[in-house]
Amino acid sequence: MALFSGPLPLIPPAARQTGEGQGPGPTVVALGGGHGLSASLSALRLLTQELTAVVTVADDGGSSGRLRHELGVLPPGDLRMALAALCDDTDWGRTWRDVMQHRFTSRPGVEGSLDHHAMGNLLIVTLWELLGDPVAGLQWAGALLGARGRVLPMASVPLTIEGDVLSEVDGALRVTNVSGQAKLAVAAETGNVSNVRLLPASAPACQDALEAIELADWVVLGPGSWYTSVLPHLLLPELRDALCRTSARRCLTMNLSNDTKETQGMSAIDHLTVISRYAPEFTVDVVLVDPAVVADRAAFERAVAGMGGRAVFGTVGVSTGKPVHDPLRLATSYNDMFGEN
Repeated sequence: MALFSGPLPLIPPAARQTGEGQGPGPTVVALGGGHGLSASLSALRLLTQELTAVVTVADDGGSSGRLRHELGVLPPGDLRMALAALCDDTDWGRTWRDVMQHRFTSRPGVEGSLDHHAMGNLLIVTLWELLGDPVAGLQWAGALLGARGRVLPMASVPLTIEGDVLSEVDGALRVTNVSGQAKLAVAAETGNVSNVRLLPASAPACQDALEAIELADWVVLGPGSWYTSVLPHLLLPELRDALCRTSARRCLTMNLSNDTKETQGMSAIDHLTVISRYAPEFTVDVVLVDPAVVADRAAFERAVAGMGGRAVFGTVGVSTGKPVHDPLRLATSYNDMFGEN
């Protein structure tokens, strides 16, 4: 039961203005988790006032994992990062963003109970315990930051990711079942990931997330860790069905590096194959990709066409060459995409 009453200021007046005379922009739902979702949100917030983030809730490592294990709550870390990416562009918003992202470290020689906990994780869990409602708690946290949009969990219960890792040992193929996002991400470095699944298999999706997807003009999936941040949204039955049924246009944003610890040896086309293998009914309108990660443009375009869409090539990485998205470049590509009929 909620302990507070009165109107909830989801977006304060200072955060409602994205430019002189500029309209609210398209209604966009961005799905993912971790740094990948933060990248897309940092770009999308520049283009629209109608932005919703739908975030994975399968993290079981670090501060999030400890809070999940000890308190039985949704892992708050990826939700915190999404809120931080949407903070108001004022001293107030940036200060509270830094507070949310602050991690505690005990003095040398002392092992403290707060070590490595992020302040924002503790704050979010506090709101959940006071309000008894994860969505309301995230709304209040967003109001504190003046968030330019709202943040929702993909499911109403914590999820567990499982997968099989195929590796060669002494010339023989070994299949290892790995349970947990943190362990799967590490184990993926030793072989190929297959048979990825979520537990509970039919967990209830967040109803607010389903409604947001239904009402969206655009749905943006990715970038991010392919097996543990992007794919999970297509493994949850209710969420997958909503993504397939929505009248919104669908954009899949590719990573800036194909060869990550989860996807060693995979090409850009292999990434598309993973999506189609687990959710063959899921189609796209656009796949946004940096040309630097595509070895064969024609082959990539054919693969995208097989998913019902077209490839849009854009230089969206930072100028240093690191595999990190540049918010302004990514926003430019999204803006061009939104403006097309």
